[in-house]
Amino acid sequence: MFPRDFAWGAGTAAYQIEGGWQADGKGPSIWDAFCHENGRVFGEQNGDVACNSYELWEKDLECIQRLGVTHYRLSLSWARLLPDGTTRHVNQTGVQYYNKVIDDLLACDVSPMVTLYHFDLPQTLQDQGGWKSPGIATLFDSYAKFCFQTFGDRVKLWITINEPHVCAKLGHEDGIHAPGLKEKGTAAYLVGHNMLRAHAMAWHSYNSVYRPQQKGAVSLALNSDWFEPSDQHCNEDIAAAERDLAFTLGWFAWPVFVTGDYPEVMRTAIDARSAKLRYNGASRLPSFSSDDPAILGTADFFALNYYTSRKVKPGGGCGETLCIKSDRDAEEVLDSSWPICGVSWLAVVPYGLRKLLKYIKDTFNNPEVYITENGFSQVGQLQMEDVQRCEFYKDTIMEVAKAIHQDGVNVRGYFAWSLMDNFEWADGFSVRFGLFHVDFSDAKLRRTIYRSGREYSKIIAKYKSGQPK
Repeated sequence: MFPRDFAWGAGTAAYQIEGGWQADGKGPSIWDAFCHENGRVFGEQNGDVACNSYELWEKDLECIQRLGVTHYRLSLSWARLLPDGTTRHVNQTGVQYYNKVIDDLLACDVSPMVTLYHFDLPQTLQDQGGWKSPGIATLFDSYAKFCFQTFGDRVKLWITINEPHVCAKLGHEDGIHAPGLKEKGTAAYLVGHNMLRAHAMAWHSYNSVYRPQQKGAVSLALNSDWFEPSDQHCNEDIAAAERDLAFTLGWFAWPVFVTGDYPEVMRTAIDARSAKLRYNGASRLPSFSSDDPAILGTADFFALNYYTSRKVKPGGGCGETLCIKSDRDAEEVLDSSWPICGVSWLAVVPYGLRKLLKYIKDTFNNPEVYITENGFSQVGQLQMEDVQRCEFYKDTIMEVAKAIHQDGVNVRGYFAWSLMDNFEWADGFSVRFGLFHVDFSDAKLRRTIYRSGREYSKIIAKYKSGQPK
């Protein structure tokens, strides 16, 4: 049902698990600064300690081995490696930490998938303008080249940037992620543009300098829900769903996989809204410059983070002000038949993943696809016998199998989010996505496998052995 070389994995991110926020020469990140401001995070919680993976890596490795995964997705803390964000000062203790993580994984026959940037910009670079500054692309390229040079002899799967859509919109439009800006209708488009420029520079650096010897693959991880019309027979709803896909997935996938530019429907909608509100100046959606490395073709595979689906109809704007919601003119609603898991936004819709995979195949030239995040959250009372999550993984993996065998999608791997309960951004520790429970009230931060972890382990063992369904 799955290829013998299919990648079975679980994922984490540096700020969410490592702790050690100022240990051994690490510099501050924007999430350190954001969490230390009052009112930003649930319960005034922060990632200062989190799962303390900086000190308890061996415990994480035991969890990884217990699952039997073939791959482990982790991210590097830019500020742990380069405290001021530049290669002028390298923190060798940080290098040693990640060298040990990578070497230990390989010794256990687990392949690392390494993300260079998972939301945690060095604060020194934010102080210089962060992702709004054009110069950030060159700084990111220098950081990427440092990581390729340092770890690329052993790392063969790279993600440059995780969820640029989330970084841009939640961090610079909605203000609910670091750096907490609310510059509606402008900053997010600029940030997304500079993230694409940074990604392209890093991909070209890898392609020309490191790929010949290291023979790895590089992409960026794009998040998207599956969007379908509220009324399948209504042309306005159909158009709204297409706009929503363009403003979420297409924003970053279209330049990389299709045309080297943003979706036309996106630029048209933004410029029309600007004209209506008499916004003077250049288009709020920047244009790619011939002076920058070409963006088209800068992904060796398609990395997808999928969690949920939405029904869509026109609407959902913000009145007579500039904002992304008004630009896209797509109101998202939940189908009442979809169960909700934990957080209010997370409706359980496994079939949506299959539909999205088919859309990716048809729209983005049938790429190799890795599902780099997919998971089910738990809130409130702890349930170690998490039967619903077990069913979720079983149902979702079945939909992935259908996408492969019935739709011909070239899915190469599946990474559950997350290896263990961790710091879930603005929700703090109130939301649990782990296959392992972490007891944050216990000084030892004990890891205990959920039932879903045991079941996922059985699924992996079955398909790794080549057994039929």
